[in-house]
Amino acid sequence: MAKLFLLRHLLSQWNKDDRFNGWVDTPLAESQFRKAKELAKKIFQFKIDKIYCSILFRNMDTVARILEYDKKYPLFVHLDPGRMKDWGNFKDISQYDIPVYVTEKLNERYYGKLQGRSRAKLIKKYGAKKMHLWRRSFLIKPPGGESLKDTYDRTIPFYKKYIEKDLKKGKSVLVVASHNAARSTIKYIEKISDKDIIEVEVPYSGLIEYDFDKSLKLKKKKML
Repeated sequence: MAKLFLLRHLLSQWNKDDRFNGWVDTPLAESQFRKAKELAKKIFQFKIDKIYCSILFRNMDTVARILEYDKKYPLFVHLDPGRMKDWGNFKDISQYDIPVYVTEKLNERYYGKLQGRSRAKLIKKYGAKKMHLWRRSFLIKPPGGESLKDTYDRTIPFYKKYIEKDLKKGKSVLVVASHNAARSTIKYIEKISDKDIIEVEVPYSGLIEYDFDKSLKLKKKKML
């Protein structure tokens, strides 16, 4: 039975400061390093065959810190076109190295003009209802940014091309993604409607285990 482990990254410093991250490449909050150990214990009780990750540093750092407790070193393999893909190649890895396939397709929704700004101040200016629609609805875009549909339209083709291919082979896959890439994946797997996806949230360091049969029919979902 194929398994997918879907993980939202650990709390970033801007998450802690209640600022919009989006595509701004911010670090993890220092307080999260103990949480990484807890996640490692949950994840590595299972055999993980493949790891995919957002190219944003908070996601890559989440992977690196989790792997510390499995005594592995991540080798980040770039899947997006460009020199990092063409030149960052390798042939041989040691028993302690593990490839981690990274892509911007698993990045957070681009929040446009909201990036870097205080959520509390924006709620005061625009109201909680409008802010909720900008952050969680499927079609409504924040000013200058992406809708969840836009995020879905880049995340799910990647999921089908790479992750579904591995799952069909019976592999266990760990995906570390930003929130709206994770929500897009959940929408696709669980067949959640455009209307109902607004209610779906994943907490920081939230970890979901999905079990699939050979035809990739969802058999079980579990929050770890």
